Amino acid sequence: MKKKIFFIMVITAFVSSALTITGLCMLFNIDIQGAINLGRLLSAMRFIEAQYVQDVDKDKLISGAISGMVRSLGDPHSIYLEPKLYSQLKADTSGTFGGIGVYMNFKDNGVQILNVIPDGPGDKAGLKTGDSILAVNSQPVSEIEYGEVALKIRGEIGTPVELLIHREGEEDKTYTITREIIKVQTVSSKMLDDKLGYIRISNFSENTGKEFKAALEGLENENMKGLILDLRQNPGGVITSCVEVAREIVPKGPIVSVIQRDGTKEVYTSDLEKPKFPIVVLLDQNSASASELLSGALQDTKAAVIVGTKSYGKGSVQTVIPMFRDDGLKLTIAKYYTPNGRSIDGVGIIPDVEVKLENPLPMTRELDTNADNDAQLRKAEEILNEKIS
Repeated sequence: MKKKIFFIMVITAFVSSALTITGLCMLFNIDIQGAINLGRLLSAMRFIEAQYVQDVDKDKLISGAISGMVRSLGDPHSIYLEPKLYSQLKADTSGTFGGIGVYMNFKDNGVQILNVIPDGPGDKAGLKTGDSILAVNSQPVSEIEYGEVALKIRGEIGTPVELLIHREGEEDKTYTITREIIKVQTVSSKMLDDKLGYIRISNFSENTGKEFKAALEGLENENMKGLILDLRQNPGGVITSCVEVAREIVPKGPIVSVIQRDGTKEVYTSDLEKPKFPIVVLLDQNSASASELLSGALQDTKAAVIVGTKSYGKGSVQTVIPMFRDDGLKLTIAKYYTPNGRSIDGVGIIPDVEVKLENPLPMTRELDTNADNDAQLRKAEEILNEKIS
C-alpha cells in the first residue's frame, strides 16, 4: 500500500510538472528545446527545495536564477536589480541624487573613475581621474556586479561610504566620503582669443542641450570664427541631450541610429543646413557613449576634425524592465550606429589627428586652457587657425 501511495504521488508530481511546463510553453510560445530547458530549471529548483541541507527561501532562489541568467550574458551593462537597487536606480533618473560626484566605467576587469565633478564630495576627499575602486564598504568590487557598483556608492544624503582606492605609484588607501546631493553644470565655455571659442561638456545630463545652446550663442555674440569642443573624460549620459547638442552643429541628415536585434531602427536627425564655423573635437580614452555618438556624427559628416586619442568604445543601449516584486532588469537591447553605419561598441572613435599626452590633464571646473602641456588643445588651435585663414 505504501509503495502504491508513493507511486501515485510520483505520477501526480510528474503530471503536475508536465502540465505546468506545457501551460508556460503555450503562454510564452516556447519550442521543444525551450520546454526541455524550462524543465531543467524547474527540476533543479524542486531538487534544491526538497534535498538541500536546510530550508531555502524560494524568492531568493528565483532571484538568484534571474541574476545568473543575466551574468551569463557577459555584458557588464546588463544586471539584475534587486528591490533596493531598483529603487535607487529609479531615484537616480531624476537628475538629482545622493552620491559622491564621480563618473565611473569598467576597465581591465575593474572599476575606474573617469571624471570627478569639481567641488563635489569625491573631489574634496581627494579622488582623481584614473583612480581604480577596489572595494565599496569593505566589499571587493570583484564580488559585485559591475552595474551595481555605482548604485552601492550612492545612497541616503548625509551618510558615509568607504572606498578602497588604488592609484598608480601609491599605496592603496581607504577614503570615507559623505554623500551629498549632486547637481551638475555640464557645460563651460570661453573665448580663447578674438577668433577661437572653446566649449567643454563634462557629461550629458537632462539640461546639457539647453546649456550648450546658451554657451554657443554667447560665443557667437563674441564673433567666434571657429569652435573647439572638448569631450575629453566625458563618460556620456542622456542620448536625447546629445541629440539636442548635435542639432546645433551637425549638418542635415542622420545623427545616430539605434538598431535592435530584430532590425528595428530609430533614427535621430538634424535639420541644420550647414555648420556656421569649423569645429575641432577633443577626445581621449575616457570619452564614452554619448560623447562618442556626437564625435562620430561630426566625423562622418565632415563637420569636424577629431583630435586626441581613441575613445572608450561604449555604443550600446540599455533599458530598465520592471519585474513583479519591486525588482527589475537593466538589459542591453540595442546598439548605436553613426551616420555612416559604424558601430562604436568595443571599437571607439579613431581620431583624425592622433595626439597623445604624457600626463593626463586634471579636469577641473575651468580647464587651464593656457597649460603648455596640453598638446591636444594646442593642436586643435593650430588646425582651426589654418582653416580660418
